[in-house]
Amino acid sequence: MNRARPSAAALPAIAGLVLVAACGTNPYATAGAVQPVSLGAQQQLSASTVQAPSGAGQAQLVTSTVDGLGAVLADAEGHTLYRYAKDAANPPKATCVDACAETWPPLLSDSPALAAGVDAQLVSLVTRPDGRKQVTVGGWPLYRYAKDTGSGVALGQNVSADWSAITPTGEKAAKPTTLGTTDVGGLGPVMTDQAGRTLYLFTKDGKDSGKSTCDGACAKTWPPLLVDGRITVAEDIDTGLVGQIARADGTRQVTVGGWPVYTYAKDGAPGEATGHGVGNTWYAMEPNGCKVDPARRPATPIATASTGGY
Repeated sequence: MNRARPSAAALPAIAGLVLVAACGTNPYATAGAVQPVSLGAQQQLSASTVQAPSGAGQAQLVTSTVDGLGAVLADAEGHTLYRYAKDAANPPKATCVDACAETWPPLLSDSPALAAGVDAQLVSLVTRPDGRKQVTVGGWPLYRYAKDTGSGVALGQNVSADWSAITPTGEKAAKPTTLGTTDVGGLGPVMTDQAGRTLYLFTKDGKDSGKSTCDGACAKTWPPLLVDGRITVAEDIDTGLVGQIARADGTRQVTVGGWPVYTYAKDGAPGEATGHGVGNTWYAMEPNGCKVDPARRPATPIATASTGGY
């Protein structure tokens, strides 16, 4: 029975001690990288963003909470603000013009924007190709999305990889990578991703090595669990075990207990763990960051080593 749960604001200290005792601590956990949040929060403007009177032609920034993304920047009307990957932040440069700017209207201002809940030192202006001034945060020019219908809406987040809602610190907003747990027949409790898929470790990576050795064809069969924002965890997983490493292609991969974690492309549905034991190198992962006992077998048929070791 699947018992994956969204993270809680605080995790029980006793449960954390029990889990850590089995496999040790995680040297790759990054301070502040694991940020439990409550998934499914209502879209709303932050209560702290009391709007101050703005001068003529002066834009205003507030913070807004968007479901699944967390805190993002918005304009005075609550419309989500975005950054464009083809722009530049250092030095600032705006490249979205003409038809692009009709779909993504730039946030214009005659003077640096008033900001509630935003570090004023991050707020500035950049001159657009047409000579108008556009607000920047962290160097990134800010835009609205023409199809956003009101406050707390972020339809532009899914338009393309080039556009992302922007956080109050100028970073890209991203849906959190979620770690949960589920019971698999024959194996017991195992770790899962946000879709309920079983997570695995690869013994050839080496515990605490700080790198993944599964690339190319291997990574197609065993997709790494990537992170592009926050990591949230179920309450029965110790946040101290969770971290991330840089992969060879520049993406970042979640680690648990010092092990890079992966899913298995041949698992057909949540609750399956057919990759456990493949090649005597791949094993489902327990919530404490250890591999499930190799002698155990899942209730579903186990995959064979005909995958060539992958």
